[in-house]
Amino acid sequence: MPDPSDIAAEARKLPKADRLLAAAERSGLSGRLGHAPVIEAVRSTLDALREEILAGRRCPLPEEIEAMLLDRLALEARGSLRRVVNATGVVLHTNLGRAPLSAAAAAAMVQAAAGYSNLEFDLETGERGDRYGHAAQALCRLTGAEAALVVNNCASAVLLALAALGERLPARRAAGADAAAAPASPEVVVSRGQLVEIGGGFRIPEVLSRSGAVLREVGTTNRTYLADFEGALSGRTRILLSVHRSNFRLAGFVADVSLAELVELGRRAGVWVVDDLGSGALVPTARYGLPEEPTVPDRVRGGADLVAFSGDKLLGGPQAGVLAGTREAVDLCRRHPLVRALRVDKVTLAGLSATLGHYERGEAEREIPVWRSIAAPPAELALRARSWLEALGPAAAGALVREARSAVGGGTLPEATLPTFVLSLPCADADGLAARLRRADPPVVGRIEDGRVLLDPRTVLPGEDALLVRAVAGALAATG
Repeated sequence: MPDPSDIAAEARKLPKADRLLAAAERSGLSGRLGHAPVIEAVRSTLDALREEILAGRRCPLPEEIEAMLLDRLALEARGSLRRVVNATGVVLHTNLGRAPLSAAAAAAMVQAAAGYSNLEFDLETGERGDRYGHAAQALCRLTGAEAALVVNNCASAVLLALAALGERLPARRAAGADAAAAPASPEVVVSRGQLVEIGGGFRIPEVLSRSGAVLREVGTTNRTYLADFEGALSGRTRILLSVHRSNFRLAGFVADVSLAELVELGRRAGVWVVDDLGSGALVPTARYGLPEEPTVPDRVRGGADLVAFSGDKLLGGPQAGVLAGTREAVDLCRRHPLVRALRVDKVTLAGLSATLGHYERGEAEREIPVWRSIAAPPAELALRARSWLEALGPAAAGALVREARSAVGGGTLPEATLPTFVLSLPCADADGLAARLRRADPPVVGRIEDGRVLLDPRTVLPGEDALLVRAVAGALAATG
């Protein structure tokens, strides 16, 4: 046990809070952060040092404590949400914000945020306008849908679809007592093999049950037939739901019901068909050497009343959820009270509209970072990785460029990878080197394989190469 007198002596060496506050003032950090955050940082720094002294450690010199505080304040001044260099090779990295935006989308969002806009104002008539019309026309042209609606993400799009369509049968249903209002607990029929869990531990059944509908699960995990859906139909059925398995794959002894079969059954039974597509590809993926992913235009042509998809996955725009389909179904969703709780702001609409413009001009592969990354040829990636190695010089002794695989990620194309070349960094402690890279400014995030840190140029954006090289040089120097 430490001697109490020694502890007291060390505790008396702690500088006064006023001295640390004065150091923060001289550095200019007080002005950048405000008085209250600086006071909190000073108190927590001194409290942490007292705990260390009670454990028997020596008190650092006052100058060292000041430097410790200033480093902490400088980190806080950068903000908690920071730009990072994604060198993982995962194109749609959910934890790193998924799709980076095109220059045009980012500029449109800045313009919308910096001033007033005609978000809900008709410039021709001077009357109230339509918030959702700004992106709807482009979505209809690109998908072939009669109408479209944008909300804040794909999960909320499906939630809204089930809530709105669960209240009323489609007009194609023969008139009758059961054709107007829905029963107290309308039913949604879905295959057990499609009840997936998405990121953050959210499970599709739990998300969708909040719509007020009852999920009627049919079939088994690996095999579901049309007869299972037919057998579940009742006077309470309102929706047949298809959920695309965007984040896992079933193989082997499996059977699925196609969207075409569900649509035909929905027409016969007079109920809605909703397709939760998820990733929202507008262009074919097979041309890039990836497995074929169903596209939104394909699913709309398939006849679903509503197709739900994300704006920030393979579409390559800001976080949003889109419902595209028949005018009748979309109008019911637009009029539902839940739509106000799920609506998007002017900044998201501006970014989404600009992203859609790239598709309409046929420049998605060139201008949208997601597709530019996916389309990048391995030879080009090898040149970039070698340029990093050359720039590092002797500091990267033992490093090498080798072949590897990149992933699309973001809950899309499970197990699909793309050929790439990576810079492989040697180190006795891969976790330690990766941590030092994450502490760089800006942070660099790589991946660890076989005890080495790998940096993949596929996901390092244009203009970030010099930042990555500087961070790697600093991290390797600290290792030595």
